[in-house]
Amino acid sequence: MPCRALRILLIPLAFVLLVSGCGLSPASTQDTLIIYTSRPQVIARGVVEQFEQANPQYRGKVQMLTIGAQEVVERVRAEAGQPRADVWWGGTSQQFEQGVADGLLAQAPAEAAQRVPAEYHGANDLWLGEMRMAQVLFYNSEMLSPEQAPKDWDDLVSPRFRDQILIRDVAASGTMRSIFSALVAQKAAAGGSPEAGFAWLRALDANTKEYVPNPSDLYLRVQRREASVSAWNLQDVLVQRSKGAPFVPVVPASGAPMLLDGVGKLKGAPHAAAADAFINFLLQESTQRQLAEKSFQIPTVPLREQPAWLASTGLKEMAVDWPEVNRHEREWITRWSEQIKGRG
Repeated sequence: MPCRALRILLIPLAFVLLVSGCGLSPASTQDTLIIYTSRPQVIARGVVEQFEQANPQYRGKVQMLTIGAQEVVERVRAEAGQPRADVWWGGTSQQFEQGVADGLLAQAPAEAAQRVPAEYHGANDLWLGEMRMAQVLFYNSEMLSPEQAPKDWDDLVSPRFRDQILIRDVAASGTMRSIFSALVAQKAAAGGSPEAGFAWLRALDANTKEYVPNPSDLYLRVQRREASVSAWNLQDVLVQRSKGAPFVPVVPASGAPMLLDGVGKLKGAPHAAAADAFINFLLQESTQRQLAEKSFQIPTVPLREQPAWLASTGLKEMAVDWPEVNRHEREWITRWSEQIKGRG
């Protein structure tokens, strides 16, 4: 058989194997929904269960693949010629705008778009911000007292925290990519050049004990006292604390970068009506109120009453030039990966 013909036969088989290996099965019925998400599994599963209860035609027919936010971008990009999923749920504004630039997204349902304030809409309503995520420091209270704990970002590069910091692996994480890029942008704004930001990242790398592959490993290893300090989003830190982890979040004195975490319908989604139904359900006020109260989300959809926990955090937002971050994130993270990571 000619090589070209053999490749044509193998491509569909490889696609089926790839899907099966990731826990998804080929889906053809109209009432199926396939979601790629970077949201914590316990939160995502809860929303999906409620969606199925409210929409019985989808009961047992929602398939979900949970991977890192940057991995979602890369997977959706690779599948653009033959879209597999319907909904992309979870990722920063930078990542969704990559999706816009690559032509990967379709316009969000109008009903959902009307509920989200205009400042949280992506270009041409091709994605919508679901929540704002405060990026904070946190520490293990069994290892440090409040007086010993870091109070601001610059404390992380103090010699006293050498080998006391664990960081979620940056390249695969939309959260960490945005935190690092926001800090480079902040240093650049103060000093006129991103070089000050890269010097800061080198100092942080010198103090970092290890870059861990996923959030679950990060929580487990800090809880095991392998290191005392990390940086992550406030929501997940509070969720872990509610489960008994000895974690204390610290809003940095100079402010917390506030990321916009979004949701979008994929262009060419095989089940577009199901995608619209899910996005409408996710962004209705009752769903977002429950996520705010039980899962510590800061929703973009206006709530009639803010959750009590939010008022007690003393949240201070860092001023970040997000358009500048959007322009340079790939370049800055590539430089960090190739020239800084593991060289401290």
